[in-house]
Amino acid sequence: MYFELIFVLACLSKCYCLYKEDDQQHCDQLKQWLESSTVSLELSKKGFHREVTTTVELRPSALSGASVLLLYRWPSGVFVDPYQLESLSDQSNWEILLDTSIDLEVPAHKTSGFLTYVFPSHTGSAPSFLKVPIPVHGRYHGPSFAGKAFTSVHIEPPDLLLRTEKCTDLHRFESQSVVDAPCTVSNNSICLWVKKPLQQEHSTISVMLPVGDGSAAMLVCGGTLLVTMICCVALSKYMLKHRIV
Repeated sequence: MYFELIFVLACLSKCYCLYKEDDQQHCDQLKQWLESSTVSLELSKKGFHREVTTTVELRPSALSGASVLLLYRWPSGVFVDPYQLESLSDQSNWEILLDTSIDLEVPAHKTSGFLTYVFPSHTGSAPSFLKVPIPVHGRYHGPSFAGKAFTSVHIEPPDLLLRTEKCTDLHRFESQSVVDAPCTVSNNSICLWVKKPLQQEHSTISVMLPVGDGSAAMLVCGGTLLVTMICCVALSKYMLKHRIV
């Protein structure tokens, strides 16, 4: 009986060692993938309606069973249109999740930034190359009292997050690299993801948006009031002349 117990314990110990070795191997692959992958941003179109294209290259090879997530931190100066994104969903190879409702009309100084989670719509292993074009729109900004005709809105590249069910010991990664995020676009549960370290060449892009001249506010208000009074006087004289009551 003791022999059987020792045999069972030895088998369990062997299985545990094999499991830990396999887990370590997948965590090492995940870490290598994060360190060697690149994320870049491109800006196209002009005016208030732009397109931000993110290019992700995952190297050196596809990691079986891994999931990819792009976490965008958008500034208050721009917004994405949920209705537009929904209409484009059938034409894209990615799905997007917003962390809050988007007010399309509110100006930049009366709102705050927001997050979006972009999930590649794929099956099987994560793709080694991913291109994500997202239409963004500039918000109206308050007038400038410093004589500036434009204001700049800076858009940071998204965080590249990876996870795999085969890597469970996340203590081997730095604490700031492990973040909570939705497991899927359906947002039914939260998972632990590993974030790619910040690149030395931070490819931030800037959007230049026109703003009004605050120094002309008194002139515009005075002119508007004067024109309104003249129109009221002219309309009153016309009504009295034609006896329109």
